[in-house]
Amino acid sequence: MDQDKAGREQKGGRQWDSMLLCYCIHALCSRLALQAKSKVRSKLAMAKTITSSISQDGGAGKSISKGELDKPPIGARQRARDLVMRIQDEISTGLERLDGKARFVEELWERPGGGGGRTRVIRDGGVFEQGGINFSEVYGEELPPSILQQRPEAKGHQWYAAGTSMVLHPHNPYVPTTHLNYRYFEAGPVWWFGGGADLTPFYPYLEDARHFHQVHKDACDRVSPDLYEVFKPWCDEYFFLKHRGETRGMGGIFYDYQDCSGVLYKGQNNEGTAAKASKKIGSKAKSWDQLFELAKGCGKAFLPAYSSIVEKRNSKKYGDRERQFQLYRRGRYAEFNLVYDRGTIFGLQTGGRTESILMSLPPMARWEYGYSAPSGSWENLLTEIFTKPQNWLEDKSLENRCKLN
Repeated sequence: MDQDKAGREQKGGRQWDSMLLCYCIHALCSRLALQAKSKVRSKLAMAKTITSSISQDGGAGKSISKGELDKPPIGARQRARDLVMRIQDEISTGLERLDGKARFVEELWERPGGGGGRTRVIRDGGVFEQGGINFSEVYGEELPPSILQQRPEAKGHQWYAAGTSMVLHPHNPYVPTTHLNYRYFEAGPVWWFGGGADLTPFYPYLEDARHFHQVHKDACDRVSPDLYEVFKPWCDEYFFLKHRGETRGMGGIFYDYQDCSGVLYKGQNNEGTAAKASKKIGSKAKSWDQLFELAKGCGKAFLPAYSSIVEKRNSKKYGDRERQFQLYRRGRYAEFNLVYDRGTIFGLQTGGRTESILMSLPPMARWEYGYSAPSGSWENLLTEIFTKPQNWLEDKSLENRCKLN
């Protein structure tokens, strides 16, 4: 790769740093506002979970006290940092092997005020048209006064956030776009984990959807068999374009604000499928170590979930029709990022570097007024089934519904 091209890729890659920082700050504000509204409910949930046995969820079988649940362990920040860096390293290595042509260009950076990270960008490869995977670690001396008023127990404590985030846009329309994010936040006794991975296909392969979901369900099940039942519909809910009435893709898993409270769903739609599943499951406390293992297991699950799909689809020949439909569906991806994505919105509203923030968008996309996929086509099947929440693993009717007439 020539030096000019490498320089361009390094400069463009800085967007991932800005996006993670914006997301962490915005997530903190959203989390504290949510906690303020549900203070009584959280206390009741905690009262029920003080004597919960970890053994029910894959732990050591001893009862845990409220104090043990509340506090992150010694060295929590370093462990979280090492984890997300390891996820970045393992995925970067695996993706380079999968691509077979291009390599990630890395840029190390420092954040004024505390922190830094490493940005990796891949472009014009054998598989990937453009993609990036970033590690960020950011921290500060104290949270803003407006937030400390809601969580006074965080006063006097450094806040800290570490995460890895990835988006991949392949060349071949038969290979899905994919996204991943795992993160940790801490400010004294206030802490949580968040993360997930999702798939956005352009052509409908039921076996790919089932494979991606099964691998991530297995990863969740190793911590607790209840997690996927909440995290799968939460992903459908989060990556939903309200103005289009469709999901961004066929989903995966998504979770946020996971701490010791025992409540799985902490989103905004208390009447949705994820909220109802969480209420049915009830309150089950998770320790810091269990949630750490969840992020570790799900991070490791990504390459097995995605690589086999790429290997099956990347050699499939395509023409201008498939490319144009891919670009059209990429437009939906761009719409979600610009209209609903929390990190993008917060960054633009707070004067972030616009060029950097919007770098996460697809390298090319298109819009067509009044477009409707031809009836009976693969494009129509994608639109009718793969942009709506489905029970991919248990709904046997999908086998017939995913066949062309």
